[in-house]
Amino acid sequence: MDPVIVVGAGPVGLSLSLALARLGVPTVVLDETTGQEETRPARTVVLRPDTAAFVARLGCADTLESAGTHWTAWRTMRRRRLRERVAFAPRTPDGAAAPATASPLHLPQHALTRALRAALAHEKLAEIVTGSRLADLEQDEHGISAHTRGPNGTWWRGSYLIGCDGSRSTVRKLLDIRFPGRTAVERHAVAALRCELPWPGEALLHRSPPRPGGGPGNEVSARPLTGHVWRLDWLLPPGRELVTPDALVARIRDSLAGWTSESPAGPADETGAEGDTARPRGRGHGRLVPPYELLDTGVHTVHHRLARDWRQGRAFLAGDAAHLLGALGTQGLDEGLRDAENLAWKLGLAWHHGASDVLLDSYQAERRGAVAARLRAADQALPLLRDGRSARWRTVLPGAARGRSTLLTDGHLGRGPLGAPPVYARTPLGPPDGNTGGLLVETPPGAPVTDVAVTASDGSVVRLRDRLGHGLLVVLVAPGTGVWDRRHWQSAGLMPRLAEAVDALPMDAEILVTEAYPGASAHTVLLVRPDGHLVTALSGVRPAEMAACANAVRGGAHGPVTGSGRDAAAPGGGAAGEEDSSAVDPVGSTVLHSEND
Repeated sequence: MDPVIVVGAGPVGLSLSLALARLGVPTVVLDETTGQEETRPARTVVLRPDTAAFVARLGCADTLESAGTHWTAWRTMRRRRLRERVAFAPRTPDGAAAPATASPLHLPQHALTRALRAALAHEKLAEIVTGSRLADLEQDEHGISAHTRGPNGTWWRGSYLIGCDGSRSTVRKLLDIRFPGRTAVERHAVAALRCELPWPGEALLHRSPPRPGGGPGNEVSARPLTGHVWRLDWLLPPGRELVTPDALVARIRDSLAGWTSESPAGPADETGAEGDTARPRGRGHGRLVPPYELLDTGVHTVHHRLARDWRQGRAFLAGDAAHLLGALGTQGLDEGLRDAENLAWKLGLAWHHGASDVLLDSYQAERRGAVAARLRAADQALPLLRDGRSARWRTVLPGAARGRSTLLTDGHLGRGPLGAPPVYARTPLGPPDGNTGGLLVETPPGAPVTDVAVTASDGSVVRLRDRLGHGLLVVLVAPGTGVWDRRHWQSAGLMPRLAEAVDALPMDAEILVTEAYPGASAHTVLLVRPDGHLVTALSGVRPAEMAACANAVRGGAHGPVTGSGRDAAAPGGGAAGEEDSSAVDPVGSTVLHSEND
């Protein structure tokens, strides 16, 4: 069978290619660049625990550890007063921090991209072709063809094609897919600098009150990186006014001076990053500006856009090609990596066994719905947070200052409607008739499972997230697992019956055992999708219900299924799924720069 074609060699395209290669699916990555990633210290990414775990499973754990930073706390300040401090759980060797207290991971985007490229270079099933600019697409019921221009210009034949080629996606344009939304929702001035700040290891959101009579206040965030480097982001007022170097240096000095203790101005021979004196100015006058080295600057413009269709036949969109978001602390790359993880296992089933349209269309139903909800939440909150009209805010949530800070914190830390991992509550791959086995656990069906410690069949104890990415995971809750002798694994308790039921499932599955799971009683059986979302929780071993749920996960429960055993329905090449009526309303038509292109 022909390989899968991935257009675009950014973090989303590279991670998707890696995930497919780990599933035994050959890929060709068409990269229109030379393959040399530019070093930009001010261009960084923040990964939530679920997306960081996904990247680590792809072979980039060492880079995440060496180049990434886990914050010890997140603090929110208003003027010079601390309004909120969220402390993160200390990291442990087995990564056992609870999801609610686990820190995001902050690292330069060039370090992530280079690590993904290096991992892909060791994959025999993957090939990156640089200097290949997509020019045309043709597809039929048997596959899809892509024509490229450049030094390696030719026709490429693939089984499927995914456009991961950024906000100006050529794939999206060739498929004639609309990309409505809002342009320049927010603008931020960005700087990376090396310095010492009063809260080492802690990230900060510093806000000043809105202007009298309406209008936004000032807002700056500071997030630590390795090597005493910080990324600072200043929210810019609406408009297109140019941010001059002098204006940016003034912002840096003003912020740094405001974060230091009040003291007389420093001596004239203290120098800043540009070689001139570091004497404070602006509101920081009268306070020392700590020494700093300016490494990189930029202006980041945030757009909110959502493609109308994410699948047309054998062609798909992912990452910035499918959506743009990023206001109020949300992270577009997080969603792009979730696109890649969601689509990879479905294309893996399609490539090896064939797939129904239900399975392939579920990618758009799940991922587009999740991003649309994120965009709606941000668009509803933006006027309340930015226009300075406290009376309007209090009609929505009492306590104006507290409400604003909490909502912004949620966006930055991956909580609430702005940042929490998605729940696929209405997935077409859910249990037949919504059957949950009559059992309640703290994780609702469709939500990401809790990353508990599990014991594998070889006796090793690992994290649940470490086993994701392949087939179903069947997790038995069995208190006392730690004392089991691995020699008696298959004959202990419910294991013989569970092993027999798993062998009969219509797709590959792995049995894991855990001492406990939040809200689950002993002998609970959890079925977990390859991307870590819960299918159902059953009370005991129920072979018929397990088989029905597994069949639903592969897209066979909601339509006719041909074949038997672990073969799925014939490959689908139909139209995309039903349009989501909750799409972002089109406002304008220009797509500008996106930080994760």
